[in-house]
Amino acid sequence: MIRSILLTTFLMASGTIFSQNLKTVSYKDGAQNLNGLITSNAGKKLPGVLILPAWKGIDQEAKTAAIELEKQGYIAFIADIYGEGKIPADNESAAKSSGYYKQNYAEYQKRISLALEQLKKNGAISDKTAVIGYCFGGTGALESARGNLPVAGVVSIHGSLGRDQSRKNEKLNAKILIENPADDKSVTPDDYNNLIKEMNDGNADWQIITYAHSKHTFTDPKSPDYNEVMAKRAWNHTLLFLKEILK
Repeated sequence: MIRSILLTTFLMASGTIFSQNLKTVSYKDGAQNLNGLITSNAGKKLPGVLILPAWKGIDQEAKTAAIELEKQGYIAFIADIYGEGKIPADNESAAKSSGYYKQNYAEYQKRISLALEQLKKNGAISDKTAVIGYCFGGTGALESARGNLPVAGVVSIHGSLGRDQSRKNEKLNAKILIENPADDKSVTPDDYNNLIKEMNDGNADWQIITYAHSKHTFTDPKSPDYNEVMAKRAWNHTLLFLKEILK
């Protein structure tokens, strides 16, 4: 417990330092201004990772992931899904905003695609890119695969696994890693089983890793659900997957 508190305190204190290593990249979806963040190694020819943040938009967990990925030799770009002036202020508005994009998945896929373009414009090697996402962003990672966006693989970290079952199961080209907390009440057995069927129907290269004694936001040090041991394992699994598909 003490170790967990110290880690949380460290991350909060170092947030400003991390932010200084991330540069704002402004781009657009039509008239909507979007503001993503990119690591300081932008411009080099390196594998790239697009990070899709949780339901309140760009947060410390996404920033920490970007900095850690830079240390591993990746250009990392954090996408702005909602856009300037539309960042949710609380859980209620976050649920409404994220729910909109889950329902209107083509718009979500478009925002992800625009962010991927920015990642590649900033040096990421076109055929060596991947998407990782947390929570709402984990859903986005799966939508990247469903939309057959030009990425080698996707990682869904405690993302929603449910989907409108009226949608047809299509071929899935990206390799898929799902990091699923065992005690996530937002994931039903039907969600889980339907996703496996979808991936098998799509002839995907997929794997699901389930983390014991872990609730929904188990990777976020600021969350009461944080499970330090399982969060570290999940991150190591993410790095192993990215190394396999990008290097």
